[in-house]
Amino acid sequence: MINDIISWLGDPANRDDIVQRLGEHVGYALLATGIAALIAIPAGMWIGHTGRGRFAVVNISGFARAIPTLGLLYFIVLWLGPNLSGDLAFLLPSLIVLIVLAIPPMLAGTYAGIDEVDPAARDAARGMGMRGSQVLFKVEIPCALPLMFSGLRSALLQVVATATIAATAGLGGLGRFLIDGLSVRDYPQMAAGAVLVAALALAIDLVVAVIQRLVVSRGITGRHRTRRDRAAVRSTEDSLSTTTVTVGTVN
Repeated sequence: MINDIISWLGDPANRDDIVQRLGEHVGYALLATGIAALIAIPAGMWIGHTGRGRFAVVNISGFARAIPTLGLLYFIVLWLGPNLSGDLAFLLPSLIVLIVLAIPPMLAGTYAGIDEVDPAARDAARGMGMRGSQVLFKVEIPCALPLMFSGLRSALLQVVATATIAATAGLGGLGRFLIDGLSVRDYPQMAAGAVLVAALALAIDLVVAVIQRLVVSRGITGRHRTRRDRAAVRSTEDSLSTTTVTVGTVN
């Protein structure tokens, strides 16, 4: 089977189709995640900053994750499809499902990141005369970026993996290889489609991880250490090694 997958992926006759489906899949994923971010991130900021609506975050996250994605897609297609025309009758329901899937991780990550900011940092900012919005954008958000990116990465991975359902609604994307392969029992095509989805998810996660590394302050992640800090850590490690050797000798 592995040789069949490699042969299918390397076949020049499939190259253009792979590029087209890959572009469609990325487009669906980025569009749905972008719209979800416009909803979830501001809401998470407001909840984390004000402390209101925490109970709603837990309920919304749990409810959205419990919804069967494929069932929701068919329901929205049957509900909205007759009132829409053209590709929009299938594109809009698929986007709604993916947006519903992407909102909970980003909402929870943004809220948790801002809620866990050290209260001393907030008090110090207010003591310097910062207003509420300044505290949010200059103190809380920079400190919350690691968890915010964690929620974004989780949402992207889920959306990329689930965007294959768009093919069941008559759209494109990498899910077409799964649906079309199943209809003619072309198992190498189906397996190759699954490999492409997995590779795309890993590639997108790697890109976002690199962006996170560039954007998040090194002081927050702990990657930045002064020469004195490194010397102190090295001294501590040497002390621990010496203690371990001594204990081992005594025993």
